[in-house]
Amino acid sequence: MAVCARLCGVGPARGCRRRQQRRGPAETAAADSEADTDPEEERIEAGPARCSLLELPPELLVEIFASLPGTDLPSLAQVCSRFRRILHTDTIWRRRCREEYGVCENLRKLEITGVSCRDVYAKLLHRYRHILGLWQPDIGPYGGLLNVVVDGLFIIGWMYLPPHDPHVGDPMRFKPLFRIHLMERKSATVECMYGHKGPHNGHIQIVKRDEFSTKCNQTDHHRMSGGRQEEFRTWLREEWGRTLEDIFHEHMQELILMKFIYTSQYDNCLTYRRIYLPPSHPDDLIKPGLFKGTYGSHGLEIVMLSFHGSRARGTKITGDPNIPAGQQTVEIDLHRRIQLPDVENLRNFNELSRIVLEVREQVRQEQQEAGEDPAPLREPSAKGPDGPHAADSKEPGSGAEAAEPSASSGQGQPFVLPVGVSSRNEDYPRTCRLCFYGTGLIAGHGFTSPERTPGVFVLFDEDRFGFLWLELKSFSLYSRVQATFQNADAPSPQAFDEMLRNIQSLTS
Repeated sequence: MAVCARLCGVGPARGCRRRQQRRGPAETAAADSEADTDPEEERIEAGPARCSLLELPPELLVEIFASLPGTDLPSLAQVCSRFRRILHTDTIWRRRCREEYGVCENLRKLEITGVSCRDVYAKLLHRYRHILGLWQPDIGPYGGLLNVVVDGLFIIGWMYLPPHDPHVGDPMRFKPLFRIHLMERKSATVECMYGHKGPHNGHIQIVKRDEFSTKCNQTDHHRMSGGRQEEFRTWLREEWGRTLEDIFHEHMQELILMKFIYTSQYDNCLTYRRIYLPPSHPDDLIKPGLFKGTYGSHGLEIVMLSFHGSRARGTKITGDPNIPAGQQTVEIDLHRRIQLPDVENLRNFNELSRIVLEVREQVRQEQQEAGEDPAPLREPSAKGPDGPHAADSKEPGSGAEAAEPSASSGQGQPFVLPVGVSSRNEDYPRTCRLCFYGTGLIAGHGFTSPERTPGVFVLFDEDRFGFLWLELKSFSLYSRVQATFQNADAPSPQAFDEMLRNIQSLTS
């Protein structure tokens, strides 16, 4: 075998070192003194001297087998009974668990329950390997972000939640929805973690490679003694960090109650579809990835920023009844830099509107000359923020004048939001680096009459950007999700683009 040849140093003109070690001094000297006259003859003589893996000591075979991928070991066990016996060595499977799935726990404690490392690898890690990574649940317009990871001797599905509105700079929150383990018996146990009564019986079905579903078999564990009112109050504290009495805006109260009624009916019986993180390129304006953004009465939502040539796109991972998850919330034309006026003139909304509409008209003319069908756009309204994403506060924010050709160079420029433009978050940067023309998607309730409206993309730094919605006279602030996700990279740019099309088609 090739492995044995490498271990034993067998080449075209050499014998097996193990065989050479068996020779006496005289035999060795005689062999060394033989004339190298016939290469063909020497090659023929070296053939029978090759060493077999079967001749290697067990401890060396254990080391060799432990270095192979775990998926190859079942085939190796079929070679002979000796290999099959050696492959029962837990050291081999302990190493495969560590190197392939990052399990760094002391797996010897499994001996108490009679579960071997081989069982952990075969019946837990390998069996459920296809559900590791990032997923979007099918919860109508709301979507979500699920991260399935190996956590010690468990596989856990963590639902990632934005921080409480409007604190977009705070870290993400997360809660477990299910877990799988192999601690008590030799078949994997799936447990639902939804509710407040602890783990209970659940089920997972892997529909296909990029889709799986969960089911709770004991939904009574989700109920609370105080009935739906107590469940709603508890959900509201977790989701918004406040009580209904703290929310004075009537429209926001309606949206919150609607979301609770809609999402609670699923009882953690959900279908998930795989999502990938966007591929990055050294020429990207900033590193693509996941961001938290402010969306007025809808609160904070998760958006994926990706780059596609001369355009950047923000795709909703979580959504709302107006613009559902999966839809493209903003699109930025990276060839359309916007030179903003000085701070004093920028306070005038009409001045900013004039600049943006001039760029939009240029885009329309070029599309017409190229024979393209320009996307319908609405004229900015002179009224206050009355669209679906209108913010509720009227605190002025900030932006910046376009100044430098890259996001990582140049000094920031002072900027203020025009008078009358509202922002949910008061803690926004007071300078920014670049501004570009873009469009934002707005729609009525139920995603009715969707249309793209002009706006301004404002880049603050590597981790924050904003979008000024002219039609809504509203400003959204986005902050990067500072989390590391494993098993989330797209296998190719084409696979990522296909994923975007798939999640968009589900809510179109």
